[in-house]
Amino acid sequence: MTIEFPSPTRPAGSTAEVFAGYLSYFRETLLAKVSALPEGERRTSRLPSGWTPLELVKHLRYVELRWIEWGFEGVAFDDPWGDRNVDRWYVAPEESFTELAEALRAQGEHTAQVLATTDLSAVGQPGPRWEGAAPPTLERICFHLVQEYARHVGHLDIVAELAAGAVGE
Repeated sequence: MTIEFPSPTRPAGSTAEVFAGYLSYFRETLLAKVSALPEGERRTSRLPSGWTPLELVKHLRYVELRWIEWGFEGVAFDDPWGDRNVDRWYVAPEESFTELAEALRAQGEHTAQVLATTDLSAVGQPGPRWEGAAPPTLERICFHLVQEYARHVGHLDIVAELAAGAVGE
């Protein structure tokens, strides 16, 4: 699935709709770029930091979970850091791109639902996500999520170019 870039000249009904559009765009762009890589490249790192494209997919699913469900909504999770093993991102050998992509899209659908039904000025629930700090508003969380996705999709552009010669935005 590809999604059209949410151009600033395209009319939007609300700021929440703008956030949802950018998040969907970056999510689908990430998945399209990883999908275009050969399977071996999805599980291989080309960077000194050691992360792989599959680890990035899993990481961004958990980023949305941590910020929206665990943080903003205050839902309890046994392992909100399930994208990590010790001190780095991790994908088990039996985890497939297909299942990780489905989990990311499902998490994105949840985020979109929250954005469609919640005022951006709403403040998140107090809880362990905030480590004692006051919870932020949904708007502030959305700004964070957009920058996180944009930054990581940019990282993936470089990895895809190194891995397969694919060049693109």
